[in-house]
Amino acid sequence: MNWTIQWGAITQAQFMSRHWQQRPLLVRQAFAGFKPLLGVEQLFELACHEDVESRLIRHDGLFNDWSVTHGPFTRRQIPSPKKPHWTVLVQGVDLHNDAVSQLMRAFRFIGEARLDDLMISYASHGGGVGPHLDNYDVFLLQAQGVREWRIGPVKRPQWQAGAPLKLLHQFKPQEVIQLHPGDMLYLPPGYGHDGVAVGPDCMTYSIGFRAPTQGELAHHVLQRHLETDNTDELAHGQRYADAGIRPTATPGRIPPALQDFGLQAVTALLSQPQALRLALGEVLTEPKPRVWFTARSRVKLGACQLDRQSRMLWDNTHVFLNGEAWKVKGEDARLLRQLADERQLSEVQVRSASTDLQALLRDWLQQGWLQPLGRS
Repeated sequence: MNWTIQWGAITQAQFMSRHWQQRPLLVRQAFAGFKPLLGVEQLFELACHEDVESRLIRHDGLFNDWSVTHGPFTRRQIPSPKKPHWTVLVQGVDLHNDAVSQLMRAFRFIGEARLDDLMISYASHGGGVGPHLDNYDVFLLQAQGVREWRIGPVKRPQWQAGAPLKLLHQFKPQEVIQLHPGDMLYLPPGYGHDGVAVGPDCMTYSIGFRAPTQGELAHHVLQRHLETDNTDELAHGQRYADAGIRPTATPGRIPPALQDFGLQAVTALLSQPQALRLALGEVLTEPKPRVWFTARSRVKLGACQLDRQSRMLWDNTHVFLNGEAWKVKGEDARLLRQLADERQLSEVQVRSASTDLQALLRDWLQQGWLQPLGRS
């Protein structure tokens, strides 16, 4: 199914210019007539899988005594829906369910490099995760039941001492909003919110986005850069030497010449912008932890689509898929960029590809990174 957000009184472009990373937006019936894409028992079953990240959060409705348990769970560990004040959170459901993966495509207008995952929270009456804020953009889509959101800006966040969750202390909301199935609330980074289930069987889909800090991104990019052949010359280059130095009376001091040598090595590493862009593309498409692809020995090359777990991006010189890079040009580059943008290629397009590209597509099919069109 091709999902489209119904923005109501504004356009998608107006949302981006007026609200994205700036201020909240409530969209009533963003997905009119929406129904859950998987049942409660299916969600609980996912929470019991070892390759799925899940959490169970309980709190005393009167004293706000919070507890957090990490999955995987046994079915008996998940409380009865009749018992109030608990929530199960299941992360990355788009990696495990085709229908949820299809829904995620409605948010690709932000860009695949920023799109992270879809988390589903199931809550009994009064359940929630407390007042908090996220450091990334989030769309909160109500799938089942009713959830009441208290939202408001937080200028200087303070945290509840001793809580097992990072909860805001003395949160003062400015608005109270109830979401019904199909309603969606957008919140920019750092905006306080506290959602509580009103009645039983409350299910909310949270579509989150990647927002790494400069330090985090630099760490991963430089680490990837150092792991590649691009740094062979640096790795096997000049070794530090200090022939002719005099005996030192201050053995604890770092020699200035060694400091300069180290700085020169870092400067040489950073003076390779194309190699760093290459490493960035590989980092941004690295599969998530706990992701496994099923390899095939025999494949028939035809119309194909990216596996729902595959990440694919491109820039002016390369395409990136699941942490690897290929230099491309001409018609093959156009086809691979279309695969990244549309996540599929028709049989006619595959047949028009060069022999080398067809061999590459066949290899991706064998690795499970691609699937025959109609499967994922």
